[in-house]
Amino acid sequence: VQAHRLCPPRGAGSSLEPEERSMEPPAVPEEEEEEEEKEGAVPLSMAPGPVGCQLFGYVGIEAVLDQMKIKTMKTGFEFNIMVVGQSGLGKSTMVNTLFKSKVSRKSSQPGQEERIPKTVQLQSITHVIEEKGVKMKLTVTDTPGFGDQINNENCWDPIIKYINEQYERYLREEILITRKRKIPDTRVHGCVYFVPPTGHWLRPLDLEFMRRLSKIVNVVPVIAKADTLTLEERAEFKQRIQEDLKTHAISVYPQEDFDQDPEDRALNDRIREKIPFAVVGADQEHQVNGKRVLGRKTKWGIIEVENPAHCEFPLLRDLLIRSHLQDLKDITHNVHYESYRVQRLNESNRPG
Repeated sequence: VQAHRLCPPRGAGSSLEPEERSMEPPAVPEEEEEEEEKEGAVPLSMAPGPVGCQLFGYVGIEAVLDQMKIKTMKTGFEFNIMVVGQSGLGKSTMVNTLFKSKVSRKSSQPGQEERIPKTVQLQSITHVIEEKGVKMKLTVTDTPGFGDQINNENCWDPIIKYINEQYERYLREEILITRKRKIPDTRVHGCVYFVPPTGHWLRPLDLEFMRRLSKIVNVVPVIAKADTLTLEERAEFKQRIQEDLKTHAISVYPQEDFDQDPEDRALNDRIREKIPFAVVGADQEHQVNGKRVLGRKTKWGIIEVENPAHCEFPLLRDLLIRSHLQDLKDITHNVHYESYRVQRLNESNRPG
């Protein structure tokens, strides 16, 4: 029996008993049937039911969420993040703070002497993190050597090449005749760009990098080591960065063009007002008012990383993990990867 036959007619009162509801469609005069057939009207059996039809009993549609949760807990999911910035801005510490574990490049290679490479050398470290039965395969890609040289011309080329290589790898697996049920996803879902806390304007290197990278990956700019700035300097610096991004038409994540509904737009507007996030990273705990908190100890006190009054690290963590992680993956697949896929297929179909 179709849904529209079960629904009460518009304007019907709620006092109608179930046994009084007719399960048959209303009789249609023969003359009206002939007119409908002449006009090409949709038959009654094909007509869509009214929106928001109330069910007479429990169906179990909500159980789909439980099924998705169980499947995700069994198979897990992948998340790939890239951190870009000069040496000494706390990239490794920030990644460890985000995931509350030793997942950075330095943590995975203890005891080795840190040397600034002559060119940008990308290094990826993969870990499996589990929390409350949910497994996440996390890949952190660091970019040591970026912006550390006197001549930084085209220092973004290795980063762009790496991102496109991951798209190419996924594309090659996807177009196979007999492909894997689950294609390994090494594509970069988010790129956190660390801006030096100068308190002035964005450097030409910062602008050029974000302009190029924002077209192929989700870029999230942050002000590194924000505890070196006063609150007034921080507010002015953020305002200048926002003006620079707007002047140079640089679209950072979350992009306005991809807001799907008014609720998403309202939430993302509040986030865009705070970008770039002024963050402080720390992977050591300290005692504050009888509680163990992550923070940095100074002569004037302890800077609590997860205290919104001290820095905006909680906003960055919520954006990357708690509220927009799946959206980062969706935009990567549906926008950035799709753009790369169309470009590559057009190139392969070109004559000659």
